[in-house]
Amino acid sequence: MNLSQKKLFVIAHRGASAYFPENTMSAFKAAVDMKVDMIELDVLLSKDNIPVVFHDEKLDYKTNGSGLVLDYTISELKKLDAGSWFHPKFKNERIATLREILEYSKAKILVNIEIKPEAVTDNEESGVVELVLNLVNELEMEDQVLISSFDYRVLERVKKSRHPVKMAMLYEQKQSNGRAPVKLAKDYNIDAFNLNKKELTENWVKQLNDRKIPFLVYTVNDKKLMESIIESGAKGIFTDKPDVLIGVVEELFKKN
Repeated sequence: MNLSQKKLFVIAHRGASAYFPENTMSAFKAAVDMKVDMIELDVLLSKDNIPVVFHDEKLDYKTNGSGLVLDYTISELKKLDAGSWFHPKFKNERIATLREILEYSKAKILVNIEIKPEAVTDNEESGVVELVLNLVNELEMEDQVLISSFDYRVLERVKKSRHPVKMAMLYEQKQSNGRAPVKLAKDYNIDAFNLNKKELTENWVKQLNDRKIPFLVYTVNDKKLMESIIESGAKGIFTDKPDVLIGVVEELFKKN
C-alpha cells in the first residue's frame, strides 16, 4: 500500500453504510461496485477466537441477538440476523468473519482493519493482533492492508512483530498524554494518522503536512466539509456515502 500514490483515497466507512447494514458483505460489495479506493471495517473476537467484522461490543442494536460478541462462538454468531435492524429487505444478512471479507477483497480493494480496543488483551501471543496478522500473512495481503486502532498496544505489537503491514493511529487523548500528532507518529513509527473531523485543527494540519505524514479523516458525509478537508491536504476521507465523496473528488480535481 502506497499512501502517496493518489491525491485522495475514498474510504468506505464500514462499507457503503449509509445504504446497507454496516460491516456486512453487502455493504462492502456495494462499496467495491462504487469503485472506492479502500474499505474500512471493525474487528472483534468471537468466544472461540475468530476475528469477526462487527463494530459494537454488544449485539443488541445491530442484530437480533443480545449480550457481548465475545460471549458467542462463531457458529452462534452466524445464526444471528445482522441486517433487519437497518431495513427488512436485509433480513438474514450474517455477521462476516475477517477471513471472508479479506478473501473477497484480495486483489480487489485496499482494506483498513480497525482492531477494536474491546478485543485487545494482555495476552500477546494468542491475541487479536497476532490472529489478524497471521491471517493477512496467510492470504498474502500485506500490500493491501492498513491496520489501525484506538488502543496503542495494537500499534506496539504490530511494530514488535516486524510484520510488513502499514499502520495508522487513531488518536486517543488519554494514551497520547499531551503528545502532538507529529510526536506520536515518531514514537509509534506509524504510516498514517486517522483523525476525527472534530480534531482537525489548523495547527495539527500544518504539523502533519510539514512533516509529510499522511492523515485520513473520519467520518465525513457533508459535501462542503469533504471539499474543505480535501483542500487541507488530507490523503483520505472515511465516509458512509462513498458515491457522494467520489462525486466531490471528481469535481474538485477536474477544476484543478
